[in-house]
Amino acid sequence: MKTHKAFSTAHRQAQDIMPGTKNTPPDITAVQTIYRASIYKRLFILVCLAAGVVLSVGANFMVGPAHLSPTLFLHTLFNPASVPQQTAIIVWQIRMPYALMAACIGGALGLAGAEMQTVLANPLASPFTLGVSAAGAFGASLAIVLQWHIAGVPDNWLVAGCAFVFSVFSVFALDMLTRFRQADTSTVILCGVALVFSFQALVALMQFVASEDTLQDLVFWTLGSLSRATWATLALLAGSLTLIFPLSLRSAGNLTLLRMGEERAASLGVDVPHLRRAALLRISFLCALSVAFVGVIGFVGLVAPHIARRLVGEDHHFSLPASLLTGALVLSVSSLVARILVPGIVVPLGIITSLVGIPFFLAIILKQRPMV
Repeated sequence: MKTHKAFSTAHRQAQDIMPGTKNTPPDITAVQTIYRASIYKRLFILVCLAAGVVLSVGANFMVGPAHLSPTLFLHTLFNPASVPQQTAIIVWQIRMPYALMAACIGGALGLAGAEMQTVLANPLASPFTLGVSAAGAFGASLAIVLQWHIAGVPDNWLVAGCAFVFSVFSVFALDMLTRFRQADTSTVILCGVALVFSFQALVALMQFVASEDTLQDLVFWTLGSLSRATWATLALLAGSLTLIFPLSLRSAGNLTLLRMGEERAASLGVDVPHLRRAALLRISFLCALSVAFVGVIGFVGLVAPHIARRLVGEDHHFSLPASLLTGALVLSVSSLVARILVPGIVVPLGIITSLVGIPFFLAIILKQRPMV
């Protein structure tokens, strides 16, 4: 079906190029040429996005209070023994986990946002619409404010673990609620908004009862920051993203059909409930890990899929990797801005993404057709 649709689009483009052929049978060779050209164009866009991610990550390596020349940076990267130990620590233990984590978190949120907007059939849906971030913030606030400790488990891993558990719990609670009520996509989003406000109220309650020291930690965590990035958390997130992305691509054909509507997709043999549950499971896992490791970072999951669809269209074989790369690029550039906006201070990343995302969010709302 996807190939037939793309082929029809290429046929129309061929007729536009050759107006005299409007009422003649399609020239198969011309249509195939235009179709191949559209494929090459989208592949070229993906390559450009990947190059942008590499460049932005490289810029993140270079920027920081300690000035490192490109030559010194390359020596540190490929021959750490030839540079001072302090320089090696700055590059390998601080800047590289920070920069790579920004790309991984952005990619995870972008991929999750693309799938969510498809399965919920709503351009305003994002991982945070379901209350995943708010639930994660509440889980983290419990561990921080109540000062939980488990023997042998570092406190930062315990905070991340609590955020992960509550994030996953929120998605499964929402799935059970909507399955029990046989809810449509609008009801799913409204239930997600209800969860957002519920968990935000609980986080506010924890802030009210927190001591001065724990309140500072809690507020810093909810603002979203990459300063907690380590090689261990980076490996876990990158490994999870590597495992989940092929599963998303495997569903790309069915997700593309779902963009035409649930009834049409079902008539073409798509098991829509199963497809939606599998997508929500992938979304919850990616979002939960992101929230657990870096705190609340909004709007990337909303912005990245829209940009990706503008660039490569609705075919999910291209829009899913484009959303991943766009999310990685957006968050990597945002992390760069956060480090150079105020000299000597790293602005919390959640503030930067919100400042960028809110105008985009309003633009999407204003472009929506009024409901009659």
